[in-house]
Amino acid sequence: MWIIDSCYRDGVELWEKGDRVAGRHVPYDPSFFLHLPDPHAHHEMLEALSSRYPVEECSFRTVYGELDGYRVTAGREVAGMIELQTGYTAQLYNVDVRLDQRFMAEQGIFPCGDPGDFRLTAEFDSPLTAMEIVVKDNPFAGSAISCIEAVHERRELMKGPERAVLADLFTLVETCDPDVILFPSADIWTATILQKARRYGLENSFSRTGRFRKLEARSYWSYGRTEYREGALMPDGRVLIDTMQSFNYREGGLLGVLLASRLTGLCPNLAARFTSGTLISTYEVYEAIRAGIAVPYRKSDPEVVRRFDELKAADRGGMMFQPVPGLYERVYQIDYTSLYPSVIVQSNLSPETFHNPSGQGFLPAVLGPLLALRLETKRRKREDPRFEGIDSILKWMLVTCFGYTGYKNAKFGRIEVHEEITGRSRDILIRTRDIAEEMGFDVLHGIVDCLWVRGERTPVSELKEQVEQEILLPTELEAYHWIVFLPMPDGFGAYNRYYGLLTDGTIRERGIAARRGDTPGYIRRVQQDLLALLKTAETRSEIAGIADAVKERYNEAVAGLRTAEAREMAIHRQVSRLEYAHRCPEASAVRACQAAGVVVSPGMEIAYVVTDARRWAVALDWQAESFDAAYYRTLLERAWAEISFALVEASGDGVEQD
Repeated sequence: MWIIDSCYRDGVELWEKGDRVAGRHVPYDPSFFLHLPDPHAHHEMLEALSSRYPVEECSFRTVYGELDGYRVTAGREVAGMIELQTGYTAQLYNVDVRLDQRFMAEQGIFPCGDPGDFRLTAEFDSPLTAMEIVVKDNPFAGSAISCIEAVHERRELMKGPERAVLADLFTLVETCDPDVILFPSADIWTATILQKARRYGLENSFSRTGRFRKLEARSYWSYGRTEYREGALMPDGRVLIDTMQSFNYREGGLLGVLLASRLTGLCPNLAARFTSGTLISTYEVYEAIRAGIAVPYRKSDPEVVRRFDELKAADRGGMMFQPVPGLYERVYQIDYTSLYPSVIVQSNLSPETFHNPSGQGFLPAVLGPLLALRLETKRRKREDPRFEGIDSILKWMLVTCFGYTGYKNAKFGRIEVHEEITGRSRDILIRTRDIAEEMGFDVLHGIVDCLWVRGERTPVSELKEQVEQEILLPTELEAYHWIVFLPMPDGFGAYNRYYGLLTDGTIRERGIAARRGDTPGYIRRVQQDLLALLKTAETRSEIAGIADAVKERYNEAVAGLRTAEAREMAIHRQVSRLEYAHRCPEASAVRACQAAGVVVSPGMEIAYVVTDARRWAVALDWQAESFDAAYYRTLLERAWAEISFALVEASGDGVEQD
């Protein structure tokens, strides 16, 4: 039976699809492991604990080896009291593992698959039926729901009074009975729809039991910025995906979300909403439980005190080579596939092997199969686009596995391992550069796991072969007709702002306006049009030959700015706080949300239009009727400067660096 959903309510609830979808309840009592360095010092606590809960002596396995202790059949609140009673000297395991995930790992089953299926594969069929639902109204406007579009075997439009529209929607969902509902802004709309349904006395058919599990909204700090996750109501027995908010759905599509669910043991509702970092950490937890390894509640391997010079030598981050700004022809990019996880696997880096490298470590053991799967999907997506989403999910999980090793609360992390990974990757990039230069190539740029080189004396395929032979890691090779490395304001080359024409005819861009998430739609489309024109030129001289056409398109865009719609000028930005010490558009956007009755939390993305840049006056995107043309002309000019740089270089005013 194909598991479509799971949760824990005084036992594990599994929703399975055969001929139809049905739920079943499996009794399962929570328990955790307890290790006390000195059990005799806490004999009174153990006696009191045994009088209230089942407690049995046992030994259990951790990544560091066997421990003697106790299995306590109780929940997390009891574990918390034990910590307080022992002054946090007790070592606790399996306390905060999701119980439905733990049950499935212990039983050798997983979501989005049948018992006996091979879990670590990109080849799996989904029996799930899907329906798309789009509410045409604005979720923040507070107005009645007047129009909903649903797509299943056919497209249906429900319009009219709010009660009738909702009744038609619930009837359609009940009749079609889809397993998956794809719903833009679902995590914003669902609570509103439920509230309105109760007011009208309607039975909401989104959930197959009428019940919903609540995922709390939260703001959190990640990679130097405040992020926000919208709260969600997840229906029983059905997958509800917010296609606008879910990063995993946007990157991987439905198959990508289902793969994430298979790998992590999380139900698809959670797999769609959690970050890539949470997915990889949950995958590691599932693998640990499956292998009989207890998962620590709190890490007991804190970073040791080190001298400043030791810290400076160890923690230097990834290696980068700064480019010289310019337009370069016949350039090759050689990069390592999933370099950091490859280093972990190749070098057997894991918390327990850092000082004792004998035997395979936990992290290499669990990341190795995932890395092999990524290499397979990256190869197969070239012939079959079905694998693109799956490959993207694997890419992001493997990217974040490195950062997770240095996260202070990581179950299987250790800062020294994190530093060792970056140290070895720096050595790899430096040696790759040396090999390239020894073979007569010029190194133009390098970022962490890839190099851009130029040279004709030696076939670049020989460079790839030599690098793989020496470094023992797989690489990918791509060729550019031309590439542009853009300057920073000080004139030096930017590390992460470039674009170029690959020999397969596609434009690759990083860090420019068309790529950035906060670029207004109008300006993004203009720059995309300009790049499309550059795409027709394969050489420096051909770029110079189309310069007039590129400039003409830009001039048309400048003229069209006067008649553009205000909503095309919406800027999407995350607000890091709710109060700002200085005037800025984000501060004005927060006030505009509060005035409109929209609850704002740190990390939330707000879309606004600047109406007066001198006062930083803004209007929310759905309320804006005008915009500050001078301000947006400046943004347009900045986007143009990124393109005109290539034209100047191609005309001969810029001299290609040798």
